[in-house]
Amino acid sequence: MKKTGAYRRLFHYFLQGMLILAPIAITFWAIAAAFSFIDGILPNLIHGIVPSLMEDKEGNIRTIPGVGFILVIGLVIGVGYVSSSFIISRMVDAFDKVLEKTPGIKFIYSTLKDFFEAFAGEKKKFTHNVLANVDDNNVWRIGFITRENMEEFGFQDYVAVYIPMSYSVAGNVYIIPKSRIKPITNISAAQSMKFAVSGGVTVVVEEHQI
Repeated sequence: MKKTGAYRRLFHYFLQGMLILAPIAITFWAIAAAFSFIDGILPNLIHGIVPSLMEDKEGNIRTIPGVGFILVIGLVIGVGYVSSSFIISRMVDAFDKVLEKTPGIKFIYSTLKDFFEAFAGEKKKFTHNVLANVDDNNVWRIGFITRENMEEFGFQDYVAVYIPMSYSVAGNVYIIPKSRIKPITNISAAQSMKFAVSGGVTVVVEEHQI
């Protein structure tokens, strides 16, 4: 019995250690993976164009850790800065229209553009958090209105609601009557998304009160 109790305590300590270390380890792994990916974009691109410029004597790609990351981030910031000017913004709009009308390319480009605009910029979508009665019963789901007018689909007084899945980046879109929508006013859209994706275990009330 004593051995069984000792094993249980060891297992309990193991779980406690996992609860502490797993989120920390996964967070640092994700940051390191993102840094490594961004840091390798520019060297790999230059190597693809001029291989001899980036290869050492053994044929490996020469890199200076951190330089590629700084250059890529600087390039993105620079593009964002110059795109705010009148002339550059008109050029970007013209190029945007060309891509959206080019057969084959327009589907990929427009889909990716809408995806990124849903999370950032002036057109971001996941800001109107609501409770949605999808199944017409007394069960409510946390969602985000992505389109408030569905008349082009033949529906009057309907909205498109994105319902995120717990512990997943996926989700589903439902077209439901406006009467089965309740706006969430006491917590932010980001807190609503965190609550839904975490399976309801994230505490959001305390964040709101701070």
